[in-house]
Order: sequence, then C-alpha cells, then structure tokens
Amino acid sequence: MPNPAAVQVTEVLADAYGLIGARLARLDGQVSINYRATTAEGRRVFVKNYTCGSDLAAEEEAIAQTRLAGDHGVPVAAIVPSVTGELITRRGDTAVSVWEWLPGHSVESGFNAVQQVATGRMLGRVHRAFAGHPTGTHPSPRVDRWLNPDLDKCDATIDTLLALIKDRTEQEPFDRQAADTLTERRTQLLRLPSLITALPPLHAQVLHGDYSPKNLLFHGNAITAVVDFGPAEPFLTSYELGRIAFDPRSVALGEDWIASGMALVAAYLEENPHLPAADITSCARVALIQLMVSLYGVKEHYLKPGLIQDDLDRFWLLRHRAATRLLDHLDEVEEALASVTPSSSMHRRSAS
Repeated sequence: MPNPAAVQVTEVLADAYGLIGARLARLDGQVSINYRATTAEGRRVFVKNYTCGSDLAAEEEAIAQTRLAGDHGVPVAAIVPSVTGELITRRGDTAVSVWEWLPGHSVESGFNAVQQVATGRMLGRVHRAFAGHPTGTHPSPRVDRWLNPDLDKCDATIDTLLALIKDRTEQEPFDRQAADTLTERRTQLLRLPSLITALPPLHAQVLHGDYSPKNLLFHGNAITAVVDFGPAEPFLTSYELGRIAFDPRSVALGEDWIASGMALVAAYLEENPHLPAADITSCARVALIQLMVSLYGVKEHYLKPGLIQDDLDRFWLLRHRAATRLLDHLDEVEEALASVTPSSSMHRRSAS
C-alpha cells in the first residue's frame, strides 16, 4: 500500500513543479523526510519534505544562507522554485522544497588526508562568506547557554541512567560498557568548570550550522557540495572549526589525529586567515566541552530508544573515547594549534 505522505509529495511535485509521475526513493534524514525523485524522462531532484511543526520561516532563511554561500564560491545545491516561484511549497499539511540533484556521497568512515584539507579549506570559505552577515552582530542567547551548562542536570541524568542499568534483571553487553563510560564521564565533568573558565573571549558569527561529514558530498577527494545550511544565527566560530577538526571518528580511531586536525585548521586559515588567534587555539577545548556535556546515544538507549539504537550505542562509545583522548592530550593539542596560528590573527576582534 502506497505511503499516504509520499503520495502527497508526488502530487505536489506534479502540480507545483511540473514533475509528472516522479518516482520517490527515501533517503536518510533527521529533521526532514528526504527523497530522491526521478521523473519519467530521467531527471533527478532532491526533495525535502518538512515534518509537521517545522519552522518554515527558519527553513526559508536556511535556503537564503545556501544561496549566499553559493555566491561566495561554495559549491551548493541550487533550489528549484515551483512554477509560481515558491521556494517552499505548502499544500495542506505537506510542505516541500526541491533541489537540483548533485553527484557525490558523504564520507562517514573518516576523511583521508586530502579530504581533510579540502574540508578545512571549504569551512574557511563558508565562514569568510558569512563573516559580514548583519545577524552576526546580534546577541546570542545560545552562546550564553553553552558557556553555562547545567552540570547538576547532567549529573542527575547520569545518576538516573546508572540506576536504570543497576536495576536491570538481565544485563546486556552494552550495559556494562554504558556503566563504565558513564562513571568515567561523571568524574571527567568535575574538570569542566575549569575548562570553561580558562576560555578566552571568543568570536561569534553566522555559521553553517551543522558542518559535519554527513553534510559534505565528495567525488573522490573533491567536495562537490556543502548541504543542509542552517538559518542565520550567530554562534562560536571555534565551535564549528573544532567540531570538524576533531571529529570523534578522527580522534577516537586515528593514530595521527592531532596532525590530522592541524592539517584541517591550517587549510581553514588559507581561506579565512583573519579568525582571531584565541578562536584557533581554543577550538579543541570548545570541541571537548561539547563532547563532555553531551550524553547523546546512551541517554536514548535507556530513556527513549531510537529506531537505529545500535548505531547510537556505538556513537556514544566513540564520542566518549574521543572526549577521553582529547581531555588527556589537551595541552599537547593546544600547543600544536598555537604553532599553526598566524601572527596576523593575534589582534583581531573578539566577542564574548
């Protein structure tokens, strides 16, 4: 029996875009339901079907950000307007946007050395493109929240999870791993206040919003597209740089993860050499803080299991190993970051 939601999308594609008889293939997606649509003539497009409750104004802003990045030389997918010029088409409970299909695939198993450099260089181009965005000067409540995490709540969640594990009548292999890593995380969180206190004032601007391996399409070693931009919201530049330079897969699985991170940061600075030095040298610390306060994966396992919970379990263990490794080697990493920071960055403006 055809999926009613997919049937509605097919009807919208025919009526609003002239894409008659399109066949839909479901793709991965977290916030939206995504499809590859193929017409009888063989044309392929990417279709984003927004879920009920989506902030469509923010989604239109994200489309504008995609276009802005494209205007600055970032390879992006082109939005396909409806026959009446709509960027997001609404028909009853169905809302979709349509994008030109681009070749390439995401690299989820870790970048090679050439891809790592390309990734850093492209992020520098994105940040340079958005550096002058007027929204970047607005106050950022998100930055304030990030700099003041609720550690009591985090501790309480860990206590809850450990109690649930202890009360299980039949222990599974993951239960022991979860108990060990949660106990380690509780100890690690004792160091979090000093990690945050040692942060210098950091620069905030409009960012991509989710610059991660799943949102980069590669053909071989070349990036063919950067996708899934977020709306224009200022946040810490060091966050987005550190998050990709010290991606958990690289940190947890790579023997040369520090050198790999330095290669990405150096490539970033080729495109965006004016980032203040404090943001460069602090990006690993910022990435570490984010890893430490997140219980994503293990929390879902015991409180609200996901459809792909086995993947989330592995993701938790990977992220915990990465956090532990970063914490143990933070001084070494920050010394390496200082060595790749150009002297011209030393006196650039910063914003808390």
